Amino acid sequence: MSKTEKKPPDASNPDARRGVKDLQEARHWLQARGIEDIEVITADLAGMAKGKMLPTSKFLQNPHLALPGSLFQQTISGDYPEESATFEYDPADGDLRLEPDFSTLSEVPWETDPTAQIICDVKQLDGTPSELVPRNLLRRILAHYKDRGWQPVVAPEIEFYLVRQNPDPDYPLEPPIGRSGRQIIGGQSYSISGINEFDEMIDDLYDYSERQGLEIDTLIHEEGAAQLEINMRHGDPLELADQVLAFKRTIREVAMAHGMYATFMAKPIQNQPGSAMHIHQSVVDADTGSNVFVDETGHDTQLFRTFIGGLQLYMPAAISMVAPYVNSYRRLIQSASAPVNMAWGVDNRTAGLRVPVSEPAARRVENRVPSSDANPYLAIAASLACGYLGMTEQIMANSPTEETVNEDDISLPRGLLEAVNGLEACEPLEGILGTRFVNTYAAIKRLEYETFMQVISPWEREHLLLNV
Repeated sequence: MSKTEKKPPDASNPDARRGVKDLQEARHWLQARGIEDIEVITADLAGMAKGKMLPTSKFLQNPHLALPGSLFQQTISGDYPEESATFEYDPADGDLRLEPDFSTLSEVPWETDPTAQIICDVKQLDGTPSELVPRNLLRRILAHYKDRGWQPVVAPEIEFYLVRQNPDPDYPLEPPIGRSGRQIIGGQSYSISGINEFDEMIDDLYDYSERQGLEIDTLIHEEGAAQLEINMRHGDPLELADQVLAFKRTIREVAMAHGMYATFMAKPIQNQPGSAMHIHQSVVDADTGSNVFVDETGHDTQLFRTFIGGLQLYMPAAISMVAPYVNSYRRLIQSASAPVNMAWGVDNRTAGLRVPVSEPAARRVENRVPSSDANPYLAIAASLACGYLGMTEQIMANSPTEETVNEDDISLPRGLLEAVNGLEACEPLEGILGTRFVNTYAAIKRLEYETFMQVISPWEREHLLLNV
């Protein structure tokens, strides 16, 4: 993937979908569209939008709002870790400052009243970036690349399931009813008829995405029953993470409007394939825009091999950031459409790292380990951090494989606790991610695991109730 040229946002253009330069252009953009309310948002550790909604007039008077810092120390169930030797909770729960990124301004097309949204950076009151905010963490990793004269380019692929609406969590999820009037019972990769079952919903999805300026490349039907995949256009990592945040919100809203749920769980349905968020990555020279993974003759460079080497060495330690929940590890099993190790190969979809066949300028590495439930900012940050460490520490990759390697023994962590322990024990990752982030993230994930352990599963009732 080569460096992409971006046109500056044009607020005076009535067709401009996404982004303005500053508050003055935002005023014109909002007034031209009759926007009544605006959502001022950022992503929490789970990758969900948190923030405030307010009248447009109030936003234009003062766009710098505040959020409590505790939002970034909260588990997926709304709990907070207890203090420990490595984790300290702010008893005052002080405020953090929201600073709108005007390049992200866009419509909220599913709202009945004219509404806009804008993604914010989050800083301490003294202006320093908060270490626990996912968007800031990705900025931190990108700054390391910038210092070396490099610019990463990424393209996420996001898989998800459409399921019947299910308000009772005690019952398993089921595939939805398609336009044929029948329940979807199986999946066929790249099936056009599978996509056609949800034509009206997909039409709305494309319409809503276009109105937000989201650059969707392709949509396909995946292996699972009513499992779809959206491929995003390649570009700047921060912009792509912002787009994934917006896209996940969009597909959930569109699905609910059509009487379904869209879920990004890694393994939502038993005996069906898991859902991934594959991340294609390359690195270009910031001055020339040339891909540093290839030389003038089109051959792979040492930076290419060491980028892969860094992923091979450090991704197992960073895996809790790309597979963040107990459910995530149900996807990473043998003989499934998911990796079980960090082997790499050219056009080998059984490996954790795949190098697609491409022209030299588009040479890239596809990280197939992340699951769809991952926070896009954290997943991209973790993957790029591993590659960066490989390039700067000159960690050479091993030889590529042409074998089927996802039937081998599993060498990745088998569960969340093992993954968190690995993150805490990895000093190079702690150095690049920040000690406070690693300690807080680990405390949150351990509490989520303990909360999960309080739930008795159907398997336990089925096999243990009368047999032990």
